[in-house]
Amino acid sequence: MHSTATNRGLIGRLNCSDAGPKLGLTNSALTLAVLCALVLLAARPTQAQTETVLYNFTGGSNGAGPDSSLTADGKFNLYGTTAGGGLGYGIVFELSPNGSGGWNETVLYSFTGGADGAYPSSSVIFDGGGNLYGATYEGGTGGGGVVFELSPVGATWTETVLYNFGGSPNTEFPRAGPIMDPAGNLYVVTGSGGGGVGGTVFELSPSAGGWTAQVIYTTPTFASGLTMDTAGNLFGVTLLTIFELSPNGTGGWNPTTIYTYKGHQRPAGTPSLDNAGNLYGATVTGGKGLGTVYKLSLGKNGVWTRKILHIFKAGEDGFFPSAGVVLDAAGNVYGTTPFGGQYNEGTVFELVAPIGQRSYQEKILWSFNVTDGYGPSNSLILDNAGNLYGTAAGGSSGNGVVFEVTP
Repeated sequence: MHSTATNRGLIGRLNCSDAGPKLGLTNSALTLAVLCALVLLAARPTQAQTETVLYNFTGGSNGAGPDSSLTADGKFNLYGTTAGGGLGYGIVFELSPNGSGGWNETVLYSFTGGADGAYPSSSVIFDGGGNLYGATYEGGTGGGGVVFELSPVGATWTETVLYNFGGSPNTEFPRAGPIMDPAGNLYVVTGSGGGGVGGTVFELSPSAGGWTAQVIYTTPTFASGLTMDTAGNLFGVTLLTIFELSPNGTGGWNPTTIYTYKGHQRPAGTPSLDNAGNLYGATVTGGKGLGTVYKLSLGKNGVWTRKILHIFKAGEDGFFPSAGVVLDAAGNVYGTTPFGGQYNEGTVFELVAPIGQRSYQEKILWSFNVTDGYGPSNSLILDNAGNLYGTAAGGSSGNGVVFEVTP
């Protein structure tokens, strides 16, 4: 069963009394006045960030162990998966505002562990017709997981298995995806199945009477999630590299390793793209051994260069980020760490975009304390007002939560 690993055992004064407004200030007095003004401004209280637990999973029919990012529809109802609960093999759920400040859960589908799949391993996505797509880590006719579609039929949802994984190393146990291109093709990452040590990127294409699958890339190590740019190029990460897959115009794909990490740095999660085509992500380790947030930019010479935006230092700063990051329209970067923070139970952080030549500045938006969640290890999503939504372990019953953080 695919589950989130958690470990909660880790580990000049100014005299401003005479600095008020005066005529004929000396240079030193003027300097003191300016410094005092800055201190007073900095000392003013700012609006505190708040976290709200939107839903506590109880471990029964309503699910347990949310182990994926969330997806929102046009009304900002939230959709996701849990790896347990339901009939024992996980569920797909919807959370909807109830009009009274709370949220109601609807279980869209409970997996049986048989041909329909077991232990959903990814977030779900929508197509233009309102159908949902996702993947399970196990189950199916091959035992190595499935890609499924859920279609609304009246007040219920019907599952269709689009593809069964299993049978050979590295081509089973989907861990990330699916994502969908404008033509309706799906892309899924499998990993480290059958004794293998690598991963595989699959393309699933709708065809008459079903779906056809082809392997478009095999990775030498475990691979994480995929993202696609407007030109249809795919980007993903392995434990050692960041790669790009480009359509070759004849139905195939050209792979390029755009960055190779050295030493103990380990990229993780699903990378994100900004409007200029820069790539953002996190490494679980690196920097001083506790993780980083990076940016990759493509130069005019065709070479990608890396810039470290933040190095995690443990303590309240957080450490070992294991999910991707998201960006807002202003270029601020948001993410999670499963460890560190005020209570050593994980954080939600913001890297404030710099002005001019300054560097990114980290703000801890929330420190988890177990009852409101702990160990967040999935990417966040943003609404139009800048609120952040995600999943974590813990909560009032210990079976996981969906949370909102208001910066």
